[in-house]
Amino acid sequence: MDIATLLAFAAAFFVFAASPGPDNMTIVARTLSNGAASGIAYGAGTVVGILIFLALAAFGLSIIAAKMAIVMTMLRYGGAAYLIWMGIRLWTAVPVVPDLQPVSGRRGLLATFATGVALNLGNPKMPLFYVALLPNVVGASLAPGHLGVLAMVILVVEAVVIGGHVLLAGRARGLLRTPAVVRCVNRAAGGAMIGAGVAVVATR
Repeated sequence: MDIATLLAFAAAFFVFAASPGPDNMTIVARTLSNGAASGIAYGAGTVVGILIFLALAAFGLSIIAAKMAIVMTMLRYGGAAYLIWMGIRLWTAVPVVPDLQPVSGRRGLLATFATGVALNLGNPKMPLFYVALLPNVVGASLAPGHLGVLAMVILVVEAVVIGGHVLLAGRARGLLRTPAVVRCVNRAAGGAMIGAGVAVVATR
């Protein structure tokens, strides 16, 4: 696999990853409400979902994944319901200045991570993306030896995209110094999470 092919894949995937959507909205909202660790945990979950589909595509199973309608729908709705529930909790939460707000524990981070995985596995556009992208950019077939190289490209691109969203949201969070401002941001972040959940449900 030559450098030109890798750069073409990286460029196409960057556009896919950085485009506005429920995942990026949720990363920002989680970072604003619970700190960088929560945003990174959700982002890591999305990356795992993406890599699972890459592995399926490498072994020619993307079309099968695309046909698993019931399983994908259950994952999508479950993840969306969790986002909406968290958004409602955030909207109604008592405002606490971030310096005094407890950081999400391990259990909370694992739940956030699992939501990111579920929503990406349940994303009906994901297998179609790989079915369309890999043959046109990489070739008609993907050799197993290329899997690690493409996975590294995805990890680098996602590190830039997720890191950028977390960094910007983290700096905005640092400006929260009064309960009134925290309440406004909580409701904005909660609304974003509810909107992300609704957007996931509305995705066909």
